[in-house]
Amino acid sequence: MHRRTVMMAMLAAMPASTALTIGHRRAAAADPWDPQLTDFDKVLGSPDAPVTMIEFASLTCGHCADFHVETLPALKQQFVDAGVVRYVYRDFPLDGLALQASMLARCAPDHQFFAVLDILFENQRQWIGDADPVAALARIGRLAGIPAEDVEACFNDEALADRIIAQRVEAERMYDISGTPTFVVNGQVLGGNQPLETFVSLIGDLTTG
Repeated sequence: MHRRTVMMAMLAAMPASTALTIGHRRAAAADPWDPQLTDFDKVLGSPDAPVTMIEFASLTCGHCADFHVETLPALKQQFVDAGVVRYVYRDFPLDGLALQASMLARCAPDHQFFAVLDILFENQRQWIGDADPVAALARIGRLAGIPAEDVEACFNDEALADRIIAQRVEAERMYDISGTPTFVVNGQVLGGNQPLETFVSLIGDLTTG
């Protein structure tokens, strides 16, 4: 069996759902919390921000798309741009198509990563619903300025696929994540697409307590 087929089967077998989970819990980590950032993390905001917010997301998750389209822009404007929150994006692919979409975003130049991510979430229904969703992803890559041969090489980059899957496995181990989106905010875990007010309240508690 082809190695990529094996990886897709592994993703399909992993227990994860997109169901909303309201509320939050403390992460099983040392106090003070260490977000353990690596060079594989995609980060917005000041490294000196008092609050670090990690999002674990799947590019085929509808709740994740809702968060990115409806909530994240306001969070960026109010907290990230103001130096209060450092936002970290981590992949948690729920299926093989999400894995390939994550690979495409990561094959874009670093300064274009979040722009490509926004395009993928904003147009999620279109490329998922396409008769050939992988070809639709390739078109998005080319429109983002990634040469066609680089898009093909990206989809066949097994080392990149392994690293994305490893990031998901590590998230499950560290934070007991079972669905997307999941957020870890200064060590507190929130499951599901929370409303803006929930983040505003939590960030306020963390910065004034």
